[in-house]
Amino acid sequence: MRYLIQLSFKGTNFHGWQKQLNVKTVQQELDEKLSLLVGENIETLGCGRTDAGVHSKQFFAHFDSQKIIDTENTILKLHKFLSKDIAIHSLQKVDEKFHARFDADYRVYEYWITQKANPFLNEFAWFVYGGLDIDAMNDAAKLLLTHQDFECFSKVHTDVNNFLCDITFAEWKLTDDKLIFTIKSNRFLRNMVRAIVGTLIEVGRNRLTIELFKKILESKNRSEAGQSVPAHGLFLTEVHYPNLF
Repeated sequence: MRYLIQLSFKGTNFHGWQKQLNVKTVQQELDEKLSLLVGENIETLGCGRTDAGVHSKQFFAHFDSQKIIDTENTILKLHKFLSKDIAIHSLQKVDEKFHARFDADYRVYEYWITQKANPFLNEFAWFVYGGLDIDAMNDAAKLLLTHQDFECFSKVHTDVNNFLCDITFAEWKLTDDKLIFTIKSNRFLRNMVRAIVGTLIEVGRNRLTIELFKKILESKNRSEAGQSVPAHGLFLTEVHYPNLF
């Protein structure tokens, strides 16, 4: 039987979602605790990867089990065993062909920036000093919706078949003390959002024109784009599955 688990996590103390040798990851901790509770070896498969330090407000993973699982009781027990940086929101049986990664039709990320010193946002927002031209940043962000190949924003030497993404929303918005960039796409490349944000910040600082930003998009060259911004300001906020919820 196949089960789908929905969770969220604060990424500060994790080296991302994916299991790795000799480091603490969300997948490793979840698999260990699920295996203990279910009484068999459980290996989850996530809806994607997150880098070290990246947070997730909504994340999904599926796993297979030979047993009928008491979902509500398992959720309660998981909260007793898991790190306080992980929260389980739901656990449900799904069709055996369901795939947490490939069945998602879009994902949404946010990147948080603060321009005022705030000790309560140190772990969740990147402090950027100085003025930013938000209108110019939004004008550049609109170009993302007209493009499909995002190799210029992808981590080099990554194992993917192509660099095509269908971005349907990208916008900066000032909310209270935070400047939030929201981006929606059917898929994201490794390091893509952080590279996009870093390049758009250069536009906001008037170091890049809209025309130069367009040339970067067309270059397919990561070295042409801006630096990747720190991971702690990045949130995976939504993963959508058609007809599931």
